[in-house]
Amino acid sequence: MAGPAKRQGLILTCLALLAVVFFALDVLSGSVAIPFGEVMHILFSRESENQAWLFIVEKIRIPKAATAVLAGCGLSVSGLLMQTLFRNPLAGPSELGITAGAGLGVASVMLAGGSAGGMYAVNQLGISGSWLVIVMASLGSALVMSLILLIAGRVKDNVVLLIVGVMIGTITLSVISIWQYVSQPEELQEYIMWTFGSLGGVTQYRLFVLTIVVLLGLLGAFVSSKSLNALLLGENYARSMGLSIVRSRLMIMASTSLLTGSITAFCGPIGFIGIAIPHLTRALLRTSNHRILMPACCLSGTVLMLFCDIVAQLPGTQTVIPINIVTSLLGAPVVIWVILRSNNLRSSFS
Repeated sequence: MAGPAKRQGLILTCLALLAVVFFALDVLSGSVAIPFGEVMHILFSRESENQAWLFIVEKIRIPKAATAVLAGCGLSVSGLLMQTLFRNPLAGPSELGITAGAGLGVASVMLAGGSAGGMYAVNQLGISGSWLVIVMASLGSALVMSLILLIAGRVKDNVVLLIVGVMIGTITLSVISIWQYVSQPEELQEYIMWTFGSLGGVTQYRLFVLTIVVLLGLLGAFVSSKSLNALLLGENYARSMGLSIVRSRLMIMASTSLLTGSITAFCGPIGFIGIAIPHLTRALLRTSNHRILMPACCLSGTVLMLFCDIVAQLPGTQTVIPINIVTSLLGAPVVIWVILRSNNLRSSFS
């Protein structure tokens, strides 16, 4: 036991160090060249003789890097929760339509309310507007996840359940498309820009709200670690251990809805992090213990999201490409690599 535990501790330490390094590199990266020493000075002292550099680092780059940390932690843990709950290796926020449900909630704010429901009007509400977007996105996620859970009680085949999830996501996207069709051009442009995904649109007061909600979701997920370990061995075993299946499912569903809904609301739909990171973490740590996988997923998700954000800024240029494109380009090969390496993903869920 000492050997695997020592190896896992070493991997977690390396991931933590990588997260710190990539956070610094993300703050350092951007269209405006700021010396490394000056960036470090601003990070630790929050002061600088160059007020323009101070504004860029404090008001733009640090919130963006912090958002990447929250998004990486939240989406990777969401994927881990769903893969265990449904015992489906291909489950993830995007794959089961949970992200589409969050998008439905956001659309209800940005599109369904006419000109008064535009993102500009929501921004004018400040903190209350941020809570409105998060609440609606979380409710949309919870609605879709509730449907998936109801169907999961009748359908035992993982592939069929995945197809059903894709179909529910398609229906949700169709409803959104109807709203897009009847919306005003200005509202439509705002929503389309949101669908590309961005970490740079989270202002300081939004970051405060996002941090609270993500931490609540992560707390619920960590509290559910013991339940997840039991569910991994089957519901009958979990019941024999005195676990309340209904209560555990509600806690997992609430955590997933908060994490996916809040991150999707402010950052847009970000794909492949939720499905790729849990598999990558299992492959690295060679364990199915959620008390170890939870912090490992948080660290791995943070590292990957920060790396994606650095790549999205196309260093050396002033062009920033949508974060969703980068996560898809990097996340899809990770999933393929894990599948080819393990040959049988189901072994992690049996």
